[in-house]
Amino acid sequence: MMEKQRNYGYGGQDDRRPPSNETVLHSERIQIERKTFLFTLKENPRGRFLRITEDVGGRHDSIIIPSTGLKEFAKTLSVVVKACPEDPPEPGSDTPLEA
Repeated sequence: MMEKQRNYGYGGQDDRRPPSNETVLHSERIQIERKTFLFTLKENPRGRFLRITEDVGGRHDSIIIPSTGLKEFAKTLSVVVKACPEDPPEPGSDTPLEA
């Protein structure tokens, strides 16, 4: 007997998710250039987590960070933000980024 091959994430019947038992605890939305980012703190029977969703022209990509890693995630993000120059050079300019 042949097993049906499933193509998750590519449209079709198997792309539907079962109803989830998730509670939204907090949500924030920001717009940066042509991208919208949605930060949603949720809770389900397995615990709390942050879902960060990027929406660009109707296309959505998400990452999930368990609540146990949020402080480390925020710390790492802060380090990266501090390492980024205030005003990056314009595309095509010959000015190198400072290290």
